[in-house]
Amino acid sequence: MSDSADLDVGYVAKLARLQLSDEETVLFQKQLGQVLKYVDKLRAADVSQVDAATHAVPMFNVFREDEPRACFTAEEALHNAPRQRDHLFIVPKVVE
Repeated sequence: MSDSADLDVGYVAKLARLQLSDEETVLFQKQLGQVLKYVDKLRAADVSQVDAATHAVPMFNVFREDEPRACFTAEEALHNAPRQRDHLFIVPKVVE
């Protein structure tokens, strides 16, 4: 794992458009170093006998099977639409 000194907290803050004081930058650099040390500690754990995607409680698929069934026609779906044109809903523009 790279040392926290390799990551320029000030540069990353600038990319994220965060305005950090010098004290905050030093503090975050120190905290980042502590996080990276902990990650290295976690990497040392032997997980070779742990199955991938193991959960503490049993997990199961809660989805139902897809079954074809009756649905709305385009005319029925558009029946109460306040505005429509060419079998499409007309909605207010939200992006300029």
